[in-house]
Amino acid sequence: MSDRFPSLITRKCDLSLAGEREGLFNWIAEVHNDLNVLVNNAGIQQWMSVSDSDFFERAKDEIVINVEAPIHLTSLFIQLKTLDTIINVTSGLSFVPLVKVPVYSATKAFFHSFTLSLRQQLKSSNIEVIEIIPPALNTDLGGKGLHTFAPPVGDFIDAIFEQLKQGKNELSFGFSEAMTKAGPEDLQKAFDRMNTAN
Repeated sequence: MSDRFPSLITRKCDLSLAGEREGLFNWIAEVHNDLNVLVNNAGIQQWMSVSDSDFFERAKDEIVINVEAPIHLTSLFIQLKTLDTIINVTSGLSFVPLVKVPVYSATKAFFHSFTLSLRQQLKSSNIEVIEIIPPALNTDLGGKGLHTFAPPVGDFIDAIFEQLKQGKNELSFGFSEAMTKAGPEDLQKAFDRMNTAN
């Protein structure tokens, strides 16, 4: 990666480990203490059932990456005097869960709630809190070929950058935009439509 983009600085880090998260922050604080944006985007999505024999172990993996890691990173990085933006990536499933990914959906609902509280808590500071709420996109999240029906990533990116230019702090697209505006009845209809096969 650094050969192709020599100005891009990277550091490999296992976000499932608190010590590695702390090591990442300490390195940033020492070597790149002008950093001004934290993007909490790491996530695991696993298609599973509570009756699976390994359900709890896999659920713990998702909770560590999707909940524990971004909370820990946020608490660390707000110590940087230069930090002025936190971007949290949640999901349209924050609003209406897909039962095939029960823990993922729950962690994203948690992270959406945390983001709302974080924005309010940091209101008097100089740190803006932005939430990006993607719908399903044509990626390999959860497994290869599971999202080929979904919109291309490029269309989503274009829409998100346009909303950033407009100064919005809750950025959504397609399904996720509809869910952020939906009332209880529409959310229930979406839930039934998405989960009829279960």
